[in-house]
Amino acid sequence: MISSRSEDEKENGGQSQGRERSEKTRPPPALKYLSGFGNQHSTEALPGALPHGQNTPQVCPYNLYAEQLSGTAFTVPRTSNLRTWLYRIRPTVCHTPFVPLKLATKTSSDEAWHAYESFVSRFGEVDPDPNQMRWSAIHPPASAGADVSFVEGIFTMAGSGDAGAKNGVAAHVYWCNCSMSSRREAFVCSDGDMLIVPQEGNLELRTEMGRLSLSPKEICVIPRGIRFSVDASASSRGYVFELFNGHFTLPSLGPIGANGLANPRDFLYPTACYDTDGDSTQSWTLITKYCGSFFTATTSSSPFDVVAWHGNYAPFKYDLDHFCAVGSVNYDHLDPSIYTVLTCPSDTPGEAIADFVIFPPRWMVMEDTFRPPYFHRNVMSELMGMIHGSYDAKTGFEPGGVSLHPCLTPHGPDAATFEKASKADTSKPEKFEGGLAFMLETSAILKVPLAARRAAWRDKDYHKCWEGLQRLFNTAKP
Repeated sequence: MISSRSEDEKENGGQSQGRERSEKTRPPPALKYLSGFGNQHSTEALPGALPHGQNTPQVCPYNLYAEQLSGTAFTVPRTSNLRTWLYRIRPTVCHTPFVPLKLATKTSSDEAWHAYESFVSRFGEVDPDPNQMRWSAIHPPASAGADVSFVEGIFTMAGSGDAGAKNGVAAHVYWCNCSMSSRREAFVCSDGDMLIVPQEGNLELRTEMGRLSLSPKEICVIPRGIRFSVDASASSRGYVFELFNGHFTLPSLGPIGANGLANPRDFLYPTACYDTDGDSTQSWTLITKYCGSFFTATTSSSPFDVVAWHGNYAPFKYDLDHFCAVGSVNYDHLDPSIYTVLTCPSDTPGEAIADFVIFPPRWMVMEDTFRPPYFHRNVMSELMGMIHGSYDAKTGFEPGGVSLHPCLTPHGPDAATFEKASKADTSKPEKFEGGLAFMLETSAILKVPLAARRAAWRDKDYHKCWEGLQRLFNTAKP
């Protein structure tokens, strides 16, 4: 594999993976990246591979093929238009016809898990359930002694709409323990953007635009239609979110001003590289998810053969430790929208198809205030995950776990948290640094597939965490 920086990056020294980490799981920065959310990036693995002054010369440098990948319609306004020009060894049209993926025979007694069948994209026939739900970390399949790839290990927790109608969202967890590239397998999601949130284990991603290294406390977005492969060197798990419509972008800051939350400079994009090892000229299997169904085709060489590219439609990653949190400095617990990292706006002003929100380490200084999250009924649906540590609103929410509070279903701190926070000395500032949780908040009505409702790792007693809340009403004491 050749991995080369762009010419500009060579001059400027490039940008490494981020600030130093004390975690033993964080690999040393080896790859080089381009920085800046939504920038018009340019990168080449060989000098002069990018054409100058035009996109489609009669003959491209190095006899490469020019290919455009459009993430939006041609006529979308320029401020929102997404596209990238790729200069590659062979165009992506070179593949055998797609055929339906042949599913393996189900041999496990674990009804909750079956590769690809547990990866759901159509929710019209899924029964609704308005209850609060919670799960511990995903259990590996009964056949975990065998290799499970990233795509095989995706298990759907909730969703809405239909990928075939370009409407809705889906939330998944994953567990995997092997490398797709060792199988010469690549995946492409034609149904929507995929936001990957590792919780345990490092991932190495090959994409058409270059390589990305991903660790817990980092996130990655693979936009719709980009081919990629995920390599896991050991047991790994985490979360995946799909947008069936639109793309993730940065939230507007409004009165916050020009700075804060996730700063654009901290989003990193891969530099061009292409496969040159022995596998590069051998056949690869291309797996595509299209309208919620899976198909396969064969390519005669590696799909990761882009020598140069320029544009603004590409995978990117972000280190959650870089998030600049804002909050109240005098009283009251503000709404969680102040912690939004990425959003996908809907046609209704201020209402998101999906917001990706984190609850990072932060100082809490609000006086005479109930500091944990308040009791709430939300017109939006809230699905939460835990990357590490503990959550400040309730006990029992484990790293790798999932909780779901559907549209307008009540939720809030458990009895123990309520009692403790009600008696806390709020004249003193408190630094919360005990964990990192996140929330996918969506305007969609989330429904839970039967496999997730029946999963052995579901906490069927979740509702009992509120049973200890007592009637405290006292007319003699305002």
